[in-house]
Amino acid sequence: MGVVAYIARNVLEKLGYNSRETELAHIAGYLHDIGNSVNRNHHAHTGALLAAQILTAHQMEPKEIALIVGAIGNHDETDGQPVNNISAALILADKSDVHRSRVRNTDFATFDIHDRVNYAVERSMLNVYEQQRKIVLELTIDTKICPLIEYFEIFTTRMLLCRRAADYLKCTFELWINNVKLL
Repeated sequence: MGVVAYIARNVLEKLGYNSRETELAHIAGYLHDIGNSVNRNHHAHTGALLAAQILTAHQMEPKEIALIVGAIGNHDETDGQPVNNISAALILADKSDVHRSRVRNTDFATFDIHDRVNYAVERSMLNVYEQQRKIVLELTIDTKICPLIEYFEIFTTRMLLCRRAADYLKCTFELWINNVKLL
């Protein structure tokens, strides 16, 4: 959770958004997967409802709650869309959070495709170039562990959502894997 919160804030900071909006992106990033405590299915929607209750209890302004809830409720690639700057930053942060350290399963023989893809990613970096209005996801993938086709099998919809999120922020999105530009 901390990684996504940091990246979401960083995206907006680097693009010159004000400190309050960057803080709201940080909060959304921190809370974005809270819905997984109930169920993985529809976790974005469940998480949005849980976050609304938590933020209301902490007496956050309703307008700010709406921004965060909109971001959390729209961060999943199955039905999410960038609906505000915070949601766009959250989408980019969440979908770029792919790397070996995410794999909790230690038995390589039982890895599913998600474990293999995450474990194969040796380096993941989301770079924001303010002057060029460009956001670049750079990955280094060990193709002996996971062929690139497996990455695209589960990440194509995520990368398309990243492109829409970058567009929302008036940026372009690029994907580089093993020093080759793919998007």
